Amino acid sequence: MASPRTPLQRRIRLRHGKSRAIGRGIGAASALLGLLAASAPGAVASSGTAGLGPAVSGARAADGAYIAGVAQLGPRIVDLGIRSPAMGATMPVRVITPAGWSPHSGRTYPTVYLLQGASDNYTSWTRETDIEQLAATTDALVVTPDGGRAGFYTNWWNDGRAGGPQWETFHTEELPQLMSDAFGAGDRRAVIGLSEGGLGALDYAARHPGEYVFAGSFSGVVDLDDPGLRAGITLTCLREGVNPLLLWGDPKKNRDNWEAHNPAQLLNRFRGVQVYLSAATGMPGPLDVDSPPEAGLLEAPTYVPTQKFAQALRAAGVDVTVDLHLSGTHTWPNWQRELHLAWPSVLSALRGRS
Repeated sequence: MASPRTPLQRRIRLRHGKSRAIGRGIGAASALLGLLAASAPGAVASSGTAGLGPAVSGARAADGAYIAGVAQLGPRIVDLGIRSPAMGATMPVRVITPAGWSPHSGRTYPTVYLLQGASDNYTSWTRETDIEQLAATTDALVVTPDGGRAGFYTNWWNDGRAGGPQWETFHTEELPQLMSDAFGAGDRRAVIGLSEGGLGALDYAARHPGEYVFAGSFSGVVDLDDPGLRAGITLTCLREGVNPLLLWGDPKKNRDNWEAHNPAQLLNRFRGVQVYLSAATGMPGPLDVDSPPEAGLLEAPTYVPTQKFAQALRAAGVDVTVDLHLSGTHTWPNWQRELHLAWPSVLSALRGRS
């Protein structure tokens, strides 16, 4: 589901110093595309990469995915263009490296994957939050891959035909292998998503046991059978020109596929994962100055399903933290707050402490 924001909200964030990267985020994709256009197949385009080029040029995933372009945006932030067989395209990914990181250090780093909401792109987390500054206090890599405007973090059903887009394969197989080869990413991973990205975070953790130690959903799609959440998926797809039946098929005829991608049907698979959930009622609160009416309408359907999902996880013996707010809408100031509330738990999980 989309995350609306108003001009006033943008000014508020600028006054509080939380949107330093807005201009940079807008220009980064076009800069990276320019680099990619200049790259021959298999070559690495670079812009002040400080030795990163050789590290990425040899990185390959098992299916042949490779890093086709690099754009250095700052001392610790890099945009990559990943040539993905799963997607049949070159996909943008942003990486924030920890202080002191070096491609030649020989050590491994825990990794935090941040997944965007619908109708947005891979720059959203750095554009709308202070994740760069937050990451500077840790020894973890932070990776924000593109998820499409209505990709829903799944290998599309496509009426049972083979083919893409295969978002899940890109994010859970190709990308971790490349992060390991090029950036020293280790095997302790956290994944956090907001709205549609919350579905991705939960699905990835449940469908890939042992791959993630932490999964966070902020205002997320936690139950594909919930009428309100399903309506949100349908409306998002239609707005973005996507046939919603291409995602998982028909909810009745292809019931098995829907259940295989429904977090609420995968409760036992979350054992061993620290789960963090948050949602609000959609009523405007202190962080919702002049938020548009649709922001409340988008948030409201997430509250009760998140509450029920947390209860079901606890009953299944899963380590879950839930943060429910009596006010708050489907907007970035609320997710910025939640990122800070969840961050200590993220670091604890990555360091192997519960």
